[in-house]
Amino acid sequence: MDSFGSNPADSLSEEHKAVRALTELLQLEQEKLIAADIEAIAALTEPKAKAALHMAELAAKRHALLGTAGFEANETGMQAWLGSPAASATANTSWHELIALAEAGKELNRVNGTLINKQMVRNQNVLNILQHGSVQGNNVYGPDGQTASKTMSRHIVAG
Repeated sequence: MDSFGSNPADSLSEEHKAVRALTELLQLEQEKLIAADIEAIAALTEPKAKAALHMAELAAKRHALLGTAGFEANETGMQAWLGSPAASATANTSWHELIALAEAGKELNRVNGTLINKQMVRNQNVLNILQHGSVQGNNVYGPDGQTASKTMSRHIVAG
């Protein structure tokens, strides 16, 4: 893995594998979010972080090679390098495939974030019901049939 050549495209195959691995974890996370399997979701946190770190390391190596080749050490530099005579048609295709894979992973991550937010809202609603007797925390009817605010308190009388 550390033995890439001097060509910025040398890491693309490994980057494809890394993006696919993260995408598979995101798909699994989505399944577990839908099933509300909290333990399984928590177990995916570390593997996702490791996969993201691996992707970042590979991109950093590619960026370093771009800099050595006289291009900007970023994605803009990669686009410029792909337009140079040093880049092959295969490298260009591989880069565009990598971008498409990354976009698919980004979309999965966005959807998972939405699912997490929806679950958080449901959890907050349940907490509100348990604490205040209503979803929005609006006035509720007390034991005397009159509306009471959500800040009802209980008094203990000792005697």
